[in-house]
Amino acid sequence: MPAYPQLDQIAITVRAHRVLKQLLQENPKLDEIMRNARNETEALIGVRNWIVADFRKRSEAYQFYKYEAHGREVFDKLDWQDFATIRLLDYIDNAGKEYEDLNLRGEIAVSNPIKMIWLAVTYGNGGAKPAFFKDMLYLFRQYRGEYTCQMPSKEKIEEWMDRYPSGMDPRIVKLREENRERIINILIDKMDKGEITDLKYFFEEGMSHEQKFLKVLDWWEDHMFHLRFAVRSPQLLNEMLGNSLDPDTMKILYEAEEAGIPFFVNPYYLSLLHVRVPYFAIGSDLAIRYYVLYSKQLVEEFGNIKAWEKEDIVKPGKPNAAGWILPTHHIVHRRYPEVAIFIPSTMGRACGGLCASCQRMYDFQNGHLNFNLDKLKPKETWEERMKSIMRYWENDTQLRDILITGGDAFMSSDHSLKKILDAVYEMARNKKTDNEKRADGEKHAEMVRVRLGTRLPVYLPQRITPELITILKEFKTRASEIGVKQFLIQTHIESPLEITPEVAVAVKKLIFAGWTVTNQHVFTSASSRRGHTNKLRQCLNDIGILTYYTFSVKGYMENSFNFATNARAVQEQVEEKPMGKIAEEYHDSIKEFPMNAEEMVDNINKLRKEAGIPFLATDRNVLNLPGVGKSMTYRVIGITRYGRRILEFDHDGNRNHSPIIHKMGKVVIIESKSISEYLNQLEEIGEDISEYESIWGYSIGETEPRLSVYEYPDYDFKVVDEMTNLKIPE
Repeated sequence: MPAYPQLDQIAITVRAHRVLKQLLQENPKLDEIMRNARNETEALIGVRNWIVADFRKRSEAYQFYKYEAHGREVFDKLDWQDFATIRLLDYIDNAGKEYEDLNLRGEIAVSNPIKMIWLAVTYGNGGAKPAFFKDMLYLFRQYRGEYTCQMPSKEKIEEWMDRYPSGMDPRIVKLREENRERIINILIDKMDKGEITDLKYFFEEGMSHEQKFLKVLDWWEDHMFHLRFAVRSPQLLNEMLGNSLDPDTMKILYEAEEAGIPFFVNPYYLSLLHVRVPYFAIGSDLAIRYYVLYSKQLVEEFGNIKAWEKEDIVKPGKPNAAGWILPTHHIVHRRYPEVAIFIPSTMGRACGGLCASCQRMYDFQNGHLNFNLDKLKPKETWEERMKSIMRYWENDTQLRDILITGGDAFMSSDHSLKKILDAVYEMARNKKTDNEKRADGEKHAEMVRVRLGTRLPVYLPQRITPELITILKEFKTRASEIGVKQFLIQTHIESPLEITPEVAVAVKKLIFAGWTVTNQHVFTSASSRRGHTNKLRQCLNDIGILTYYTFSVKGYMENSFNFATNARAVQEQVEEKPMGKIAEEYHDSIKEFPMNAEEMVDNINKLRKEAGIPFLATDRNVLNLPGVGKSMTYRVIGITRYGRRILEFDHDGNRNHSPIIHKMGKVVIIESKSISEYLNQLEEIGEDISEYESIWGYSIGETEPRLSVYEYPDYDFKVVDEMTNLKIPE
């Protein structure tokens, strides 16, 4: 028996009663239906008959609800009341459906909101929480047309953006210098006491404190120093932060250590966190602070974390969730026909630090990833395995884009990275040579894009050395000659405060090497604050970075603290991001940006000036689905008694997918926090939640089209339709 019927006996709280009373007072018709209904079925029919009659007259909106019309063009024609009506009808259509809630370790969740209201009205029970009734209160206000969406003015958005200083601000630079000095002095003291020792980094006998300080200051420019001296314990973390962490935070960190969650924060990145909080930037570092400090939910769930992306779970010889048969399940990942993800068996499996909401926390839990850098050095068998993988890709009919990531691609040594790029070059050349023997229409896709996934330009900009730039530049020169046209560094910068003078220099070097630098921003609770993402987009453009994705946080309850609801992601997409919308007349020119990557800063500035916009909104708001692909095409089809919304996602219609999606159907996700919980969290960190008032009404999303700058270059031949290395179950 499912757990849900037992909820019929659970009384609702006094606070829930008060919100319910307000809901009924504002909606006399709903009150009448609930009090006259003899059972839940009559309640459902009553509400449906009430709202559907007038809705049929709005033909396009009604067709959208019935899935007879879809796409961005139709979505943009829906009004605020349409959103509410569609959600109410979806609630009724899906009433009583059961879902496995992996936020609650597989507990069965049943969505039946009309029944929960009826039970509460009739018996005072049903188990619904105040957050549930608050969501329903706003839903019926929206349906009646009394709750509307007021688009913020340009001046208001600019005011929001101004709350967040950049790491280039001279006042912030000065604070970071203080932080660096404090950290260096702590390291000197610990080295003098013998608490920290290293064979490469040590002081000669007789050196004065000043000489030691200058020595460490010199080491500070060496990325290996930061890796060797990375903080690996809560106690040292607090010391480095001037013992500024409160006891509650320290308790969670000690519990995290006991649970086996690794700590790895390098001194440079630690110097970015405020200890002496500046009056002009109160709370501005939370987006990066919450990357270093673990949450209570993460600690409680560690050991029980489930893999979010099902295609990451692979059995040897069996196709993954997307239908792809892979040569190895820890090194190669694949979702789309054109793209392969390559995670080398080198130090590239580690990072320059551990992000609290890391998508690979599941692998840290299982021991597949760690920060034992010596053990991550390539084994003797690695090169043979790499050759085998490259042969697999040589014979793939659709592959044209490879993403080398990890971990972090730049954590690999120069020697290892050069070998990887050399292997990719040979594979790309062989694909091109083999095509010469094939007729048009039978040719395989050739490599046109190579990407390197890395957070080191921001986590550890010292890694961007002249030697690394030489490797990247030489690879681009050679690979360009055999038809590779796009060379992308995909980094992950979370906050304007991460964009420091050191980061600006590192990015300038990468651009000089002819690589386009793009950014993937994870839309965490702290970084989802009003104006924060726009300011990040602007600051990224200032140093020559194009925005690529704005990702909703994925994962279950372990990432609940950092999760911003998808309603907020759509609110940001609709209300704030349009400031940087690029008019269609500029699409052809921006498409050429990667072809002239060395001129990226000038080209971005020129386009911003001509278009009269503060930044180029080249990113798309999406969620990595726990099935296949990325999307922001969804409808809220249910809601739990906790007020957590149940979303039904469809796949992104703007890109090519594995044909398995036609068998998979839609993907259902239960969010890990309610709108109420999200707003309460924002209020706790100093936000005025009245500025987010429209968030309740966003219950439908539609994936934005991909801009021309990220499209694949066209071939001058026809690629065969057949897909290799694919097995779709009957």
